[in-house]
Amino acid sequence: MNEVIIATQNEGKAKEFIHMFEGYGIKVKTLNDVAKDLDIEETGTTFEENAIIKAEEASKLFHTLVIADDSGLEIDALNGAPGVYSARYAGLEKNDDANMEKVLNELQGVPKEKRTARFCCCLAIAAPGLETKTVFGTCEGRILEEKRGHNGFGYDPIFFVEHLGRTMAELTKDEKSSVSHRGNALKKLAQQLPSILEVIEK
Repeated sequence: MNEVIIATQNEGKAKEFIHMFEGYGIKVKTLNDVAKDLDIEETGTTFEENAIIKAEEASKLFHTLVIADDSGLEIDALNGAPGVYSARYAGLEKNDDANMEKVLNELQGVPKEKRTARFCCCLAIAAPGLETKTVFGTCEGRILEEKRGHNGFGYDPIFFVEHLGRTMAELTKDEKSSVSHRGNALKKLAQQLPSILEVIEK
């Protein structure tokens, strides 16, 4: 096996995987390289289910190792919402500002101590003949009453990381990757990668 497909069109995500696989001499491709118009319907009700659906469908199509992720924001005061609907919380069209405004409106009057939340990420690893594996990463924080910062994307400007005293949108890329939900999931994947590749090579 000399390549892995990351089931995303986000080149930023791909860069995180390129670094991980370069030590194994494995080339990283994204859907932009192999099937730009591929749209796998995410019918799951959890991050894990959606990640598995994407990874297994793509692996069947391309007959190679595929890694897919599903991620989003869970807010305790909203019973875990927006959850798997994070990207389209305010409507079918993805709109970060509209999503944040909806969250802020729904949390009006909720005190600081009850605005706890977390970013969640599930990575699913699928390959022909391999039992699909998943790893999880989270990042705990709370939702502010207004946006702060101009870095990042999604809900980053309203997600406050307590131990750093800043929102995700106020962190540098290196700072964010060291604490983010995807960064934490990637660390777990890196630990399991040698054993996964060993099974595939057999």
